[in-house]
Amino acid sequence: MTTKEILQEYWGYDSFRPLQEDIINAVLDGKDVLALLPTGGGKSICFQVPALVKDGICLVISPLIALMKDQVQNLKNRGILALSIYSGMSFPEVKKTLQNAAYGNYKFLYVSPERLETNLFLEMLPSMNISMIAVDEAHCISQWGYDFRPPYMRIASLREYLPDVPVLALTASATKNVQDDICEKLLFQQTHKRFQQSFERANLSYSVFNIASKQNKLLEILNNVKGSAIVYCKSRKQTKDIADLLLLNKINADYYHAGLSNEERNNRQEKWINNTTRVIACTNAFGMGIDKPDVRVVVHYGVPDCLENYYQEAGRAGRDGKRAYAVLLYNDRELADLEQLSTIRYPSKEEIKHVYVSLMNSLQIAAGGGEGMSLDFDIATFSAAFKINILTATYAIKALEQEDILSFNEVFFKPSTIVFNCNKDELNDFEKQHPQLENMIKGLLRSYEGIFDYPATIYEKQLAKFLQKKLSDVEKELKELKRFGIIDYSPQKDTPQITLLQNRMYNDSFTINLQEQKERKLHFEKRVKAMVDYINNKINCRSIEIADYFNDHTVKKCGICDNCINQHDLVISKEEFDNIARQIKEVVSSQGVSLKEILTHLPGIKKEKIWKVIDYLQSENELMVSKEGKIS
Repeated sequence: MTTKEILQEYWGYDSFRPLQEDIINAVLDGKDVLALLPTGGGKSICFQVPALVKDGICLVISPLIALMKDQVQNLKNRGILALSIYSGMSFPEVKKTLQNAAYGNYKFLYVSPERLETNLFLEMLPSMNISMIAVDEAHCISQWGYDFRPPYMRIASLREYLPDVPVLALTASATKNVQDDICEKLLFQQTHKRFQQSFERANLSYSVFNIASKQNKLLEILNNVKGSAIVYCKSRKQTKDIADLLLLNKINADYYHAGLSNEERNNRQEKWINNTTRVIACTNAFGMGIDKPDVRVVVHYGVPDCLENYYQEAGRAGRDGKRAYAVLLYNDRELADLEQLSTIRYPSKEEIKHVYVSLMNSLQIAAGGGEGMSLDFDIATFSAAFKINILTATYAIKALEQEDILSFNEVFFKPSTIVFNCNKDELNDFEKQHPQLENMIKGLLRSYEGIFDYPATIYEKQLAKFLQKKLSDVEKELKELKRFGIIDYSPQKDTPQITLLQNRMYNDSFTINLQEQKERKLHFEKRVKAMVDYINNKINCRSIEIADYFNDHTVKKCGICDNCINQHDLVISKEEFDNIARQIKEVVSSQGVSLKEILTHLPGIKKEKIWKVIDYLQSENELMVSKEGKIS
């Protein structure tokens, strides 16, 4: 089929969005491609369509387990065979998945970057007919970007094994520096292509408010703008506080953060997607991979630390093309805190070492050992036990991640697994002695192929539905079978995990690359400055300012952001100008008056217009302003 026939057959669309077809054709021509498509711009179509045209399997590299699972499920729903490998899977599960990728009729294999250099993956790679490589969230490969992840640096080594396979790198937001860095780090050919969709969102109205009472302003916004909404908060506690505030004011709301169980997160997300819940108050753990077109307003209740995050999160509003609003609420204290943030975000070597040693002691890892271990880890409990500031702990761990010493997965989900510990004859004998468990045993054998040979991933809810039993009864019987030694049953886990990527260093040999830390800090400070400049900007169109930051200089004035509206309101006709100038001159005496007095005497006129006229009269030497601010 042609690309358009595939689009129609599997996605039901008659035509591509801007640039999608150009990107697809460049990949089909064998070119390396960097594609910058803003949030909601249809990135996945750009690799899924050419992968269905080409023979073989597309390798998709993504850092987000939840996003991987969603995309695999979406492809399966469309009748397209897809697989995924992520942290938490057992060795036999990974091996089986790779065998399916090599010898089955699958079109997509999603993998986390950490999996690329494992011996098992590299052993199976020659057996897989890889047609193309798609690198999602490609900005993660750049040390100078806002979300650097060291495992992404390993992607380039794949090119030694797959020299003629084109690479498509995709991201929603990357500055010119980061774009160049992506192409360099992924060893793009000189003939590579770059495509950048416009950062213009003609239907999205940006506004910024310096406000004393954020609570009142939030209620005002949500009462004025009907429909689905997101409120981004700076802490988990704040998400609950905001949801409670909204419920008190009869606005249907819930909260979401990474500290909730996997099931709770899914339930709350589903209710919001289906409009059962109108407003979701959340941390930035929310929103990745969610395609909800009818979000009418996104409110940032606190200041993001960079325009990349702000643009992505604000861009979740109005994907249906109808008018939507992105509102940022702040106060002066927050801006001052943001400008000091780099000292917190980039701890000293001594602080990092202290956190590292404390962490190893907490996890009970002996010096010289531990590589490859994954362990449950609660950062709040750890910080309290070792009397370390939780922010210092968080950013020290981030620094250790960036040095490839360990990885910290806060949103972790490992499904339940079961494998039989006995042979079939022993199982028959057991069933005769325990007939009450026979139904469960037969259900497991019918539902999960190969359950005698390797641990199978199971979902207790699905099993309960299949057996027509209560979930609690299913869990009880599985535990009973485990107690008898018939099965090895590991219930699902969704606790945060620390994975050690190196053996524990001896205290006197602790090393970290401080030069790279220093350079990352400088890049972070540049991003903070851009965010502060955006907030302080009261004149220029906000859409243009955001687009310029991402090297898109094609965007025209939006006409609907707060600055455009205010500037439009400040247009003064000659007749109005003369009238304001006459009234000012009547108020001003030779002794001089304050601006406050002038504003009091001209109550029906916008103060910005009065300032504009005073500036002009001053420049024409018709008015004088003294050092004390008196106008005469």
